[in-house]
Amino acid sequence: MEAELESTIKLWILAIISLSYCFYASSKLPNGIPRLISLTPIFILFLYLPLTISSPHLGGITAFFLVWLANFKLLLFAFGQPPLSPPPPTLFHFISLASLPIKPKQTTPSQTKSRPPGLSKSIVFALKVVILALLYHSYEYKQFLHKNVVLAMYCVHTYIELELILALAAVPARAIFGFELEPQFNEPYLTTSLQDFWGYRWNLMVTSILRPTVYHPVRRISARVLGPVWVSLPGIFAVFVVSGLMHELIYYYLTRVPPTWEVTWFFVLHGVAVAVEVTVKKVVPEKTRLHPTVSGPLALGFVALTAFWLFFPQLLRNGVDERIIGDYSNLVDFLKGLLPS
Repeated sequence: MEAELESTIKLWILAIISLSYCFYASSKLPNGIPRLISLTPIFILFLYLPLTISSPHLGGITAFFLVWLANFKLLLFAFGQPPLSPPPPTLFHFISLASLPIKPKQTTPSQTKSRPPGLSKSIVFALKVVILALLYHSYEYKQFLHKNVVLAMYCVHTYIELELILALAAVPARAIFGFELEPQFNEPYLTTSLQDFWGYRWNLMVTSILRPTVYHPVRRISARVLGPVWVSLPGIFAVFVVSGLMHELIYYYLTRVPPTWEVTWFFVLHGVAVAVEVTVKKVVPEKTRLHPTVSGPLALGFVALTAFWLFFPQLLRNGVDERIIGDYSNLVDFLKGLLPS
């Protein structure tokens, strides 16, 4: 554990130096091809860095922050688009916005309706920590549980751990910047449809990155040949394909085995399903649609069943679940070792 932490610290020092180069050198170049060429070595370096870490927790987080968030934000930066263009006032702001899952909060209707009444954010956060700890403890007995029960536990585990990790990663920026940041998840278990789940509730940082880098360019191209009913569909499908390929890459960092493309097909399937749902909403009157109390559970059931089928198997076959549990045990032992005898 100690060696992995040391490697991770060295990796992030190199990442900070690289982002400093982007701030001081690349930002001085014109938007477009000149700046893109100057950033190309950074793209390649960030693709390589997660390979230097074997821990699934540390490696997975690093891959998400650098390979997905930072590279996609730098791609937007190359063409003069937010959140890194125009460049923030300080290097610290630039590095934080580039590599962390943060951006200033913008209130939307979907973010004001979902919190269960009577539960504060701190209480909900504490409950999720307790549930995650109970899940880790339950894994010790998973040989006695049905495989579908274990997969359901992994679904809950994935959601809670991602939310906690991304929320904690944003804490330093919140404290230093002094403004509220958008939540990374918006209570996905209260979703009303697949479109609501993927567009407004699940991993909102990824959604906000894929919209300007994939959806909007594809939509502009498709607008030239498609009518208003169909213009959004190619963009929706392209977003899910790119998301699938990026997940496939992160799976490689976690497993170090050639891709099986199962996780890509998971997102392709959901891209088709969301495109169909969007089309149906355009042509079917609202009063004849399913009530949210019905469509919501159906959407969550579809996500869970397809995750059992296509999302989790590759991780389980390659023992990533066991390594994650081992990481947790190693962390507990490491922290115990820091306490006075």
